[in-house]
Amino acid sequence: MKNIFKMGVGALALSLTFMGADFSVVDAKEKHKDILNVAHRGASGYAPEHTITSYKMGEKMHGDYIEVDLQMTKDGELIAMHDETLDRTTNGTGQVKDFTLEEIKQLDAGSWFNEKYPEQAKAEYEGLQVPTLEEVFETFGKNANYYIETKSPEVYPGMEQKLVDVVNEYGINKDKLLVQSFSSESLLKMNEIDHSVKLVQLLDYTSPAELTDKEVQSIKQYAMGIGPNSDMIDQEYVQKAVQNGLEIHPYTVNEKEEMQKLIDWGVTGIFTNFPDLLHEVIKGK
Repeated sequence: MKNIFKMGVGALALSLTFMGADFSVVDAKEKHKDILNVAHRGASGYAPEHTITSYKMGEKMHGDYIEVDLQMTKDGELIAMHDETLDRTTNGTGQVKDFTLEEIKQLDAGSWFNEKYPEQAKAEYEGLQVPTLEEVFETFGKNANYYIETKSPEVYPGMEQKLVDVVNEYGINKDKLLVQSFSSESLLKMNEIDHSVKLVQLLDYTSPAELTDKEVQSIKQYAMGIGPNSDMIDQEYVQKAVQNGLEIHPYTVNEKEEMQKLIDWGVTGIFTNFPDLLHEVIKGK
């Protein structure tokens, strides 16, 4: 997986010593280069979230991953949508689970964005459809980097098995696949179904975060990383995760100053609605 497994700092420093380089400077560049740029719901600062248009824009803006939140329709199809309800991001209303895919495909998933963000509005956003996970895979192919979240899995029995089935059906490269969830139960199910899928435990804090030794050891049993909300962590938290071998990808960071701070703290990835801005920070612009 791109950037997930990094060259050891010692090995890097040793090789640079032989070259007579100032490896303190190069290490800083390496640190920035290795940061995962996760386009949150696509380039959702510029286009309607979780649409093919938003995902394509995220790629153009140097996002490393296509980040897909999953909900499941009444007839058992996986779709890309953040909320359990249709109300916020379509012209429909009600619970996703109460509608078939055919019904959801009739909805407008783009006009809301033009109304809420007139400065980013585009005529072509009107009438955009809610994509299925299969359509996302068909559009971007088996070797793209996918970062998929099982949303509200307790509402959708069998979501994990369906996800693995679709991944296998489309021959998705699992070295480039990450699956995340706030539900440890969902991730444990994923681990049971397919141990080869790399997992990330999302964490939502209501007060400043503390990562205990017990939590670290528990999470490491099934996940290779964590995703905390960025405004609840500090440098000590980040360093504890990294020093214990966990990737850490905070969400959702939209200001360049905050991005730089987190990188300086040692995070290994960042979720952002503006992947172009994070790309600039990573490149030192």
